[in-house]
Amino acid sequence: MAESRGKSPSRGPNRPSAGDRGRGHSRTTVSSAGGARRRRGRAPAETAVDLSPSRYIVKVDRETGAELPDEIEPAELLVHAHRDHHPVEIAAQFLASRLVRVTGNEALVKKGLKTLDRLGARAASTVADLSGDPADEGRVKRLLGVTARDVLFRFRETTHLTEKEVKKRVGALQKDARDRLRAQGRHPRMRVLLTGGTGFLGKEILAQAASHPHVEEVVSVVRPQAVRDRRTKKVLRVLTPRQRGAKLLKQLHITGKAARRFRFIKGDIEKPGFGISAAELAKLKKSLTHVVHCAASVSFDDTYENSFRANVLGSRNALAFSNALQSTPGSPFVAHVAIETSYIHGRRKRSIAQEDALVFPRHFYNNYYELTKAMASIETDRALIEDGLRVTQLLPSIVIGHSRTGNNRGDTKVLNAPVNAFGRAKEAMDSLGGTWPDRARGWLVGLIATTFPADRSAELNLVPVDRVATGILAALGTPEAIGARIHLATDNRIRSEEIVRVAGEELGVGVRMADPTLTRNLTLPVVKAVLTAMGEERLAGVLEKLGTIFGVYGEWGQPIHDVGNDVRILGLPIQRPDTSAAFRMLCRHNHHVQAFGRVRDGDEIARRERLWEETIDAIEFESGRQVASLRAKEFRRVLAERIELRSFVRR
Repeated sequence: MAESRGKSPSRGPNRPSAGDRGRGHSRTTVSSAGGARRRRGRAPAETAVDLSPSRYIVKVDRETGAELPDEIEPAELLVHAHRDHHPVEIAAQFLASRLVRVTGNEALVKKGLKTLDRLGARAASTVADLSGDPADEGRVKRLLGVTARDVLFRFRETTHLTEKEVKKRVGALQKDARDRLRAQGRHPRMRVLLTGGTGFLGKEILAQAASHPHVEEVVSVVRPQAVRDRRTKKVLRVLTPRQRGAKLLKQLHITGKAARRFRFIKGDIEKPGFGISAAELAKLKKSLTHVVHCAASVSFDDTYENSFRANVLGSRNALAFSNALQSTPGSPFVAHVAIETSYIHGRRKRSIAQEDALVFPRHFYNNYYELTKAMASIETDRALIEDGLRVTQLLPSIVIGHSRTGNNRGDTKVLNAPVNAFGRAKEAMDSLGGTWPDRARGWLVGLIATTFPADRSAELNLVPVDRVATGILAALGTPEAIGARIHLATDNRIRSEEIVRVAGEELGVGVRMADPTLTRNLTLPVVKAVLTAMGEERLAGVLEKLGTIFGVYGEWGQPIHDVGNDVRILGLPIQRPDTSAAFRMLCRHNHHVQAFGRVRDGDEIARRERLWEETIDAIEFESGRQVASLRAKEFRRVLAERIELRSFVRR
């Protein structure tokens, strides 16, 4: 809750006043590798953007507690910078995962690692004493992989206000929102501006908003889309936002009166005011009640600069947009809803990631996506406390397809990627033919593609997209959510070994688990080189991406996300979706509806998903059982009785 904002230094960066923002921090540009370097010369004012992490994070001397003026490089805030460049630490991570599996006692293993660190530090000190050279202590520590460091990082304070003062401010903002909703009567009419409406989550928001009793209009900000020839990449035509919107509504099967709730306007989240025209903006200021900022970069292997521009600058622009609405005289604006991620808490080694607190993770961040989303959350804190913006933060975990059907509107990212890779590898191995060298080559490729880099004990927090969208729409009419961080996550996480078991049953493929630390640092570079030499550059790229994603989220000691505000504040059902069942339906959907990612046309996917949902409805009605409870073989049989699977048409 908001009470912890004023007291805890972890609650966000400290800026004494709005006029001091950015002072004292260097402006930086970012190289293609993601590392920051100081800008030489003075760039034009309109292009100068402060990308420095120092705006949000301070480097502190561990012994004295003094803030260090050193420039913070983005790369040093990631796990890899502190572990993956040292063979001893890689070996320690590998051995620790094995000990956790044998003993089942993670606390004991972590205690053992700390003891080894202390012994290593003592040994380094002894060597320095014997040699008479103080520098030897650092050399021995580096050699032994001792993880004790001279500096630590922490987030800047959001405010110097006391906890009581912050609580009072948030309470006043909640009251303002409550009064504005009550002024509309028992059935408030909400007019929402949505960013990211063409994305996976955005589509589900649109689908649910079409039948929401209080949503009168949704204005979706989208960019024109270039349609290119698949082979030549030549631009064939450019779809306007209105044309993109009409196509999207058709794919979502939103027609008639419901379709008139939606408007699609030209804009770009990376531009101030979203780049919306002055005439359109004037109309929106008189009508909008909410802004839902859902647009973001969800690429886990993107550069720091790209992630920063999409996630941090996009967030700043969205907050400034809502602030302008709120400060407009006579505006009906109620609140801003920021969609973040529960992984802003970074690597926490099985400790609780609390909903309300944001503490710089002791074990750093897995990637620039997590880091920049944490920065975006800090920007939201600033807007709440400094600017008095009525804002709610919703933090989904790893979003997967619909809880009952697995429908994902054609998404192929995150967990869909390994499932599709497993399925296509199985098909390739089943159809091996030709000469012995060709068969051996196909077998090797299939073997590599069915390797899952994850520790058996690793737990992933998966949440179905329908639960997340329901939470977002619930927040619109919940003034009590203002000033809170709310995890849209689950309390029934799924282990890696369960993912492998379900994938094996549903896809008929034997997936081998591999240690993620060794895979990322040793096996994957070798495999990539071998596949490239075999002419399998595309598969090499896919495996590298999978290793980037699951090489960190598949390691033991994943954070445990605190949940409860989704029920207490938003009023969502206390029984959260069955994660294992939802993953099973994801496998079935990707297999039969998307043909493991081969079906790419949006219209065709929409047609298939509608037939898929209707078929599931019929099976559940006739059997009296949930489809996810049917064994894989039984499900395939009843499905084949109703759908001709090759062409995916009703029998």
